[in-house]
Amino acid sequence: MAENIVSSKLMGQMMGQKIKSLASLEVQRLTKPGLHFVGEVAGLALLVSATGARSWILRATIAGKRRDMGLGGFPDVTLADARRRARDLREQIDNGIDPIGQRREARAALMAATAKAMTFDQCAAAYIEVHRPSWKNAKHAAQWESTLNSYASPIFGALPVAAVDTALIVKALAPIWQAKTETATRLRGRIESILDWATTSKFREGDNPARWRGHLENLLADPARSKRVVHHPALPWQEIGAFLAALRAQEGVGALAVQFAILTAARSGEVRLATWKEIDFDAALWVIPADRMKAGREHRIPLSSSALELLRVLPRTSDLIFPGARQGRPLSDMSLTAVLRRMGRDDITVHGFRSSFRDWCSECSNFPREVCEHALAHSLVDKVEAAYRRGDLIEKRALLMQAWANYCATIPGEANVLPMRASL
Repeated sequence: MAENIVSSKLMGQMMGQKIKSLASLEVQRLTKPGLHFVGEVAGLALLVSATGARSWILRATIAGKRRDMGLGGFPDVTLADARRRARDLREQIDNGIDPIGQRREARAALMAATAKAMTFDQCAAAYIEVHRPSWKNAKHAAQWESTLNSYASPIFGALPVAAVDTALIVKALAPIWQAKTETATRLRGRIESILDWATTSKFREGDNPARWRGHLENLLADPARSKRVVHHPALPWQEIGAFLAALRAQEGVGALAVQFAILTAARSGEVRLATWKEIDFDAALWVIPADRMKAGREHRIPLSSSALELLRVLPRTSDLIFPGARQGRPLSDMSLTAVLRRMGRDDITVHGFRSSFRDWCSECSNFPREVCEHALAHSLVDKVEAAYRRGDLIEKRALLMQAWANYCATIPGEANVLPMRASL
């Protein structure tokens, strides 16, 4: 029964009766858990928690609702300070002001200001971290970080993202727009994506100053007209037979990987990371999973007799077909380039052999264009045609790859010279 009886002091406070004004020493002695009203200012009380912590509370009615407002901890906030703060709040309430509502608005404004103070570099790091799982490999994220760190960060990376405007973006892009057009256009797109993310995240407001259409296109030259396309240096297709003959004389896994890349017209990364489980010897197929392909689609490569012969003589010391020197690690891209350098061919690249293959297809074969493009895992330019062509022309490509291997095995200009019999 006693637990349900409200203390006389608390009842008096609730009924508007005046509470005895406590002195500092009396307040110091309040250690029993509960709410202790200290008088002099209506609703001012010392709250003692079960752990012994003490803090000031002002209990008041605002808009018909009882509200408790914290005034700070005791003894950091003294009795005199608590009464002064309580009087100020009481005066605001009497004037129709909601102190709690004001506090919330001030806190929200501070949070908004803090958010808008987030720098461009911080937003870029957050964007990359959020999207990293959706990118195919770490190299993609590294490219983002590299271009942003090289060209955007020195100009406006340390500035609040809300302060990034058109003038700053043009200042970052203009120096490389002509000389490094491809890099510059990618940089612009990355900045635009980061600023879109910042706007959605409420770190900035307004239009995106990095957008191209209707905005930067008025300030910078059309990249489609100004960029210089630099192709990978490629070996002329007429020389492929002689080159392969010289390549077979080279030792090492790297030389074998280059041979396989030529015979399959595959990208160097696809070859370096190839595994034995991707090879179907019975079907004469190399099936590269989607997550290893540039276009994100599974790619099947018919294996010619020459490619199969190369694979059959390789030792299986690893899951990788072409393992690197370090156990369990693939060959590096430089390992393949080093093979060309040892041969004194600094003028060509491994990737360029794909161009050699494509030029041979156009100049020396009668295979349709779409068969040759499928062999390189290229998407069809005509989207309507691509939508209706669901197959990968595997049987026709098998004939193409065998014809290519046969050509690679010949050296134009060589002939078998037979001695002539003397006349009788």
